[in-house]
Amino acid sequence: MLKSETVMENALKEPTSPVAQDWKAVAALIDHTLLKPEATRSQVAKLCAEAVKYGFCSVMVNPANVAQAVSLVQGSPVLVGTVIGFPLGATTGTAKLAEAVDCLRLGARELDMVINIGALKSGERTVVSSEIKALADLAHRSGAILKVIIETALLDTDEKILACKLAADAGADFVKTSTGFSTAGATVSDVALMRGVVGTGIGVKAAGGIRTASDVQAMIDAGANRIGASASVAIVRELGAPE
Repeated sequence: MLKSETVMENALKEPTSPVAQDWKAVAALIDHTLLKPEATRSQVAKLCAEAVKYGFCSVMVNPANVAQAVSLVQGSPVLVGTVIGFPLGATTGTAKLAEAVDCLRLGARELDMVINIGALKSGERTVVSSEIKALADLAHRSGAILKVIIETALLDTDEKILACKLAADAGADFVKTSTGFSTAGATVSDVALMRGVVGTGIGVKAAGGIRTASDVQAMIDAGANRIGASASVAIVRELGAPE
């Protein structure tokens, strides 16, 4: 079984008890995230050390920080994820593909791509789906997974539904709510909608504005099985994780 398949198999398991009662269960769902453009090497190092200490699923860093993160989490179960076409999604499909190739070469095993939002809103389904399929195929050949950021804050309900359907049909492993850089982040209603569209076949990642254990529980209850957060340490400490 490819590593990507193993990751998906684990990601899609339903929690057996309320997540917020177990900080380790919460940690295992979190992509510990540092995507601000001014992130320093020391901040990336701190992120990686925290991920290893608390058992977060992955560290999510910008492409320029992938190689450093890979070296720092080596030997641990922590995966390295990165973002493609971030944060606007408005680069060309060719550019996204080249960026993904480079990041996979550097050791990234999870790719969070931003769709071409303008193309979606223009009704250009083929543009959107072809980008997703190309990146999904590339990721899977490399034993990696692809999460598709649809940026819910910029879409109406019909567009959210369409984006999720296109992502699922094109082979994405997850649909994801938000970049965290737009007008709003994840909402319970959007997560529930996305889960309703994709069913149980692929994952749903909630990201953007998730800062507390109760936020996490609400997203899980709505159907998310991965959480993107920069407040990860505060969240698990709220649940009893050691300092």
